[in-house]
Amino acid sequence: MTSLAKKVESLVRDVKDFPKKGIVFKDITPILRDAVTFDRVIAAIEAYGRERGADLVVGIESRGFIFGAAVAARLELGFAPVRKLGKLPWKTVKQSYTLEYGKDTVEMHKDAVDKGQRVLVVDDLLATGGTLVGTCKLIEKMGGKVAGCACVVELGFLRGRKRLGDRDIFSIVNYGANGR
Repeated sequence: MTSLAKKVESLVRDVKDFPKKGIVFKDITPILRDAVTFDRVIAAIEAYGRERGADLVVGIESRGFIFGAAVAARLELGFAPVRKLGKLPWKTVKQSYTLEYGKDTVEMHKDAVDKGQRVLVVDDLLATGGTLVGTCKLIEKMGGKVAGCACVVELGFLRGRKRLGDRDIFSIVNYGANGR
């Protein structure tokens, strides 16, 4: 484990029974309070995006906006938000996806991604992978190419990476099968 991964892991806070009983929520907000670690996280995702040849950064609502916008600024690329249905003010393209128990929909402005554009998708956490899969499909529906997916934390024991198929995925900390 890298020194950055160790530091990030030390800052991630476990919140028991949130948002409902039996769930242990991985809270990344302490990373945001630690300016040096936050900068190192952004630098790591920036390096990954540069290596993947990204032309645009997309951030997933809502904590993906924080990390994604900072990465986009460092890469000197545009940023586009992906939001839940009904949250964007202009014409949108929608993509529904399945969750463990039901369906959800994400959307982007219809002019957010150009055909052929290589898109780096950024979020704070990869869990079961539903939202990330929906976002990748949305980008592809718009004619973009997913250059890679970057998350600060991955809950590997939930196997979200498997749902993403052969898409390239980067995470700084992976809580593997043992849930460490």
